[in-house]
Amino acid sequence: MVQEVLINNDDYYVPDANQLVTEDDTPVDNFASEKQQRLLVGSLYSSLQPQTFLAAANVGVYHTDGQPAIVPDVFLSFDVQMPENWWEKQNRCYMVWRFGKPPEVVLEIVSNKEGDELGKKLKIYEHMRASYYIVYDPNQQLGEKVLRVYELRGTRYFETSEIWLEQVGLGVTLWEGKFEDRQDTWLRWCYQDGTVLLTGDERAEQERQRAEQAEQRTQLLADRLRALGVDPDTL
Repeated sequence: MVQEVLINNDDYYVPDANQLVTEDDTPVDNFASEKQQRLLVGSLYSSLQPQTFLAAANVGVYHTDGQPAIVPDVFLSFDVQMPENWWEKQNRCYMVWRFGKPPEVVLEIVSNKEGDELGKKLKIYEHMRASYYIVYDPNQQLGEKVLRVYELRGTRYFETSEIWLEQVGLGVTLWEGKFEDRQDTWLRWCYQDGTVLLTGDERAEQERQRAEQAEQRTQLLADRLRALGVDPDTL
């Protein structure tokens, strides 16, 4: 439990970061969840630049004085930036009172039935006023639904069948394919037309294929010119 030690900062009180647990060095994830988290965070940073945002996996979010942090598997917060000195105690995790707002999107990946994603965690994120709460349950631990999306309307979450997150201009989709040599079903961010946000590796591969196709077209044109008796090297 966070000690309720407060300091004065610009005429209002905020919890003293030195009293907060910003990391505990306890490994908690499995291979599948860790890789899924990396796909979600990495594709944001490779595709949404130059937008200003902060996305992270397994980083604590302090939302209420006197309450421990909650640690989403992934969160996304727009119009905020990583602090310059991220090793300072008050900059090591996401403190809502420092960033001035909660994340717009929080996401949990269900590995077992112990996380209470549809109970306690939902209530915390609702109270925190995150615009969207996404529960990805690939092994259907919590029921038949693999994907649940909750949207904040007023002060309450309502489950929606809409996978386009209008308030943030992003969507989520289930995608069959290979990520880091692993063929599987993945949860991915997408644009409104359903096109997924690419990872850095996917962008590099796309550019490689474009360059290869351009070279092939150039070679084909050169061969046609030579067939007509024209030396392309003299053009």
